[in-house]
Amino acid sequence: MRLFDTHAHLLSERFDADREALINELPARGLAGCIEVGADLEFSDRAQRLAEQTDYIWAAVGVHPHDSADAPEDYIERLTETAARPKVVAIGEIGLDYHYDFSPRAVQRRVFERPLELAQRLSLPVIIHMREATQDTLAMLRAHKGIKGVMHCFSGSAETAEICVGMGLYVSFTGSVTFKNARKVVEAATAVPLERMMAETDCPYLSPEPVRGRRNEPSNVRYVLEKLAEIKGVAADEMAEINIRNARKLFGIE
Repeated sequence: MRLFDTHAHLLSERFDADREALINELPARGLAGCIEVGADLEFSDRAQRLAEQTDYIWAAVGVHPHDSADAPEDYIERLTETAARPKVVAIGEIGLDYHYDFSPRAVQRRVFERPLELAQRLSLPVIIHMREATQDTLAMLRAHKGIKGVMHCFSGSAETAEICVGMGLYVSFTGSVTFKNARKVVEAATAVPLERMMAETDCPYLSPEPVRGRRNEPSNVRYVLEKLAEIKGVAADEMAEINIRNARKLFGIE
């Protein structure tokens, strides 16, 4: 099975002890591609440099809603500069998070707006974080007609998933789809057509069954793919190829 992790955070401090060794090992575990996703300006810059140094890794650059309040005044200029560098294939992770409210909601919306405009200007897709902020997130996406992107770590309803697909967006699932209490996520996955579905780990978080409780790693996307294959009634290898095909199409990867 060929694996593609469409959303990873290998630069997390939880990989500091063995990052280089793990990155060297992952192709032998079946990993054909990975998107390293930035959460603030520093990590976006590091993600881009990691992608330049690693054949199978590409980068996304953005400011996570949790970090919106710390974004400097020139954040969009700095993101613009980083986004123009080699192997940057998306703007993200950006969006709204009203569950934790680590940044004021008005600030989140303001810091979400300008990267959406940047993505349209650069013809790049967006990677969207949406948690307990469905209506505001969708309204802002609708205001940027024709924007391409993926709803990362989807945890919403089947109805919301169908709305996202109707807007031309992809919907991506993590290890949470494998959890025993994942009825809502499974219903959403059931509603998403194969041509709009992707898989991710969001590592080091959300380890899937049967490795739940351990640090998550990109090769664990295998378990997400196997569960999605079960839900959609296709072979696991076919689901893996669909995931690769969709990732390459959205992110413009040869």
